[in-house]
Parts: sequence; structure tokens; C-alpha cells
Amino acid sequence: MLGIPLKTSMSQGLDDGVKGRGTNVMKTFIGSAKTRPTRSSGFASQVTLKAAVRCSGIGLHGGRPASLTLKPAAPNTGIIFHRTDISGSAPIPARFEYVRDTRLCTTLGVDAGVTIGTVEHLMAALAGCHVDNVIIEVDGPEVPILDGSSEPFVSLIESVGTIEQAAPKHAIRIEKSVTVEDGDGRATLRSGQGFSVNIEVEYRKAAVKPQRVSLGLVNGTFKRELARARTFGFLDDIEKLRAAGFALGGSLDNAVVMSGDRVLNEGGLRFADEFVRHKALDAVGDLYLAGATILGSFDGVRSGHGLNNRLLHALFEQRDAWSMDFVPAESSMGFAHDDLALEAPALAAIGR
Repeated sequence: MLGIPLKTSMSQGLDDGVKGRGTNVMKTFIGSAKTRPTRSSGFASQVTLKAAVRCSGIGLHGGRPASLTLKPAAPNTGIIFHRTDISGSAPIPARFEYVRDTRLCTTLGVDAGVTIGTVEHLMAALAGCHVDNVIIEVDGPEVPILDGSSEPFVSLIESVGTIEQAAPKHAIRIEKSVTVEDGDGRATLRSGQGFSVNIEVEYRKAAVKPQRVSLGLVNGTFKRELARARTFGFLDDIEKLRAAGFALGGSLDNAVVMSGDRVLNEGGLRFADEFVRHKALDAVGDLYLAGATILGSFDGVRSGHGLNNRLLHALFEQRDAWSMDFVPAESSMGFAHDDLALEAPALAAIGR
């Protein structure tokens, strides 16, 4: 996202060689899981797409046009990116240990130098639609930004539909709290019955008051409450961002832009607290890079892509902090049945 928090982590992903012991355990568990009927066994099923589907657009930061194709994948494949514009390029697993950069977006990459940027909105849509297995082909260095939210990706997935597969849906159950901090920023994963996010944000801009959202993701909550929230930025920051090579494809068509206390986009905001909802969307996407559904609660205070990625590294480095499980069939895909709780006097004197 484009907003600049009070404290922004600039940390980059760790090398493939620097992996927690727990990461390898988890990969072995998932890779060795046998394909089998699941509903009758009491487990939710893995999910893939019914058919391939395609879209195109521009990259938010690089400004380059790109086409993206989502393709069905076999059980236990996971989510894999493939750069079709680079002949013979290695596949890029959508996993936290492949994160290479977290400045203003999440970028994945492999040792050969092949990267794919701004994956978080698509990853959030896949999480929200409960998709476990998909091949993502992109003919450029960045996932298209589309309208700056996850809604177009959700619509893309829904346009072809999803199908259950004869393999149990994996889950990562949080057994004890893990926290990482960076200045005023903090991110925590703690135990819980399902997956929920609790986010607080604060920005330097006087027009944006502190905002918070607490949301259990269940029964379409992601689509209703988070998917439409767009990335955002501030007009007086854009020149500096572009000089640094960011936001080159940004516009009022794909980001909310604030100038002083005014929203420049025609129609204004989609939610009074759209900024914190977008941060929650980002967190859902970043945390889906764990490689499976998380059964636990995420608490973020001024957190961003860098802290979210550091949190997953910290989690899997502590083998007693998590366990592998399957999602029970009766648990609505393992997401928490919490009510939506908001606290956001959001914006002061917002204009249209």
C-alpha cells in the first residue's frame, strides 16, 4: 500500500538459506499429505479454480502493463507464481521465505533474481475465497493493481468458480503468542479458534485520525468488509515516491489520494475507515504467505509488509509456537465467527 505509517519497516526478506527449522517441518508435512476424501472424514477440502481466468492492467509501482492468468492446480500444489515474460524462469512459491522486498508492497523472488511484486492484494483475495492451489502466470514484474483493492480479484475468481478437491485443507494452528516490533510498530500472532485480524493505524497526516478494526473472517466477511478497501497515498508524498521508483503507475483509478483534508477521488471513500480496512486486507494477504490457513488471531499496531513478514519468520523459528492441523469441515473453512467491531472517527473534515 502507498500510505506511509509513522514507523515503516524497510526490512527485506531473508535468503532462502536462512529458514527456520519449523519451516522445513511444515513443508514436509504438507508435501507428504495423502490425497483422500475429506468431507466424510470430517475435514474441509482443499480448493482450486474450476477453469483458467485472465485479466490485465498496470503495475502500481513500476507502471508497466501486465497480464495475469489464474490456472487450476492439483491438490497440495499451493500457490505458485510464474513469470511468463522470462524464458525458462523458475517458479516462485507464494511463501514467506521467498519475500525479497517489503517497501510499500510485498515482492517475492528466487535466487536467480526473478521477482514478482505487489502480490498482497491477490493473495488476500485467494485467502478470502479459500483458494489453496493455483498457478499464477504474469507477463511482467508486478501483479496488476487494477482498482487498488482485492475486489477485482475476488470477482475474477467468482467468474469461473471454485471446486473442492479430494485432499484435506491444511491449517497452521497458533499454539503460543509470537510478537515482533519495530519502533512504534508491533505485530502479534496468538491462539484463537479461527482467523481474525485486529489492526490499529496512525499516520502523520492531521486529516487521518487513528483508526482500528477487529474482524473475524468467516461467511463472506472478507468480501463484504475488506475486499473493496483500496490502497491509498498522500498527494504531497507522490513526488518523493516516484523519485524513488515507486507509484509510477499510481492514479486516481487505482488508489485513494488525499490532499490535505480532501479525498481527490470522485465519489470519495468506499468506507469511512477505508485506510485501516486496507491495512487489514494487506495483512490477510501477507499472512497467507504462511502457506496455509492460519488458525489464530493477528494483532497489528502500525504494522506493515515488513513486520508481517518478520512475524512469520519468527513464528516458524519457534517450533513450539505452532502446529500443523487440518481445517474441520464444520468450521466454515476455519475462520472465526467473531462480530465486526470498528472504532474509526476516521477522517477529519473529508471533502469530496
